[in-house]
Amino acid sequence: MSRPRAEVERLCDEATRQKDLAHRRAEFWAKVDIALGFPAALLAAVSGAAGLASADARVPAALVALAAAGCAAGVGFLRSDSRRLANKRARQAWALVEAKACMKLAQDCVLPDDLAEVLESRQAALAAYEGEEPPTPAPANSPPWQR
Repeated sequence: MSRPRAEVERLCDEATRQKDLAHRRAEFWAKVDIALGFPAALLAAVSGAAGLASADARVPAALVALAAAGCAAGVGFLRSDSRRLANKRARQAWALVEAKACMKLAQDCVLPDDLAEVLESRQAALAAYEGEEPPTPAPANSPPWQR
């Protein structure tokens, strides 16, 4: 009976590490989104104003517009906004795994069914990175074809 408890403890530790990692990644991608998106908007506005200001400023304005386009392309290529959301979903899913594992560890005896429940939550947390919604288990009293 100590083996399921040890495995749930291991899963709790993994969930804690993964939750913290997903949190740091979400923060990183938020910063990348701002670091590329804000300059793109600012450079686009400056290049438009410079291009309209005088005929001599059109070449520098075109270069600034190219820089703005490069930043905008970087935002689109890296998909930092969707990566940030995926890591937020993963952070929430790993927090659920951690909470379930802690609840199971608070019991006097950890059963294999308890371990299976935590492992299901872990699978949902792994799927959260891909943007998949966690599977909702069918109620125990539902017909077999719905399980």
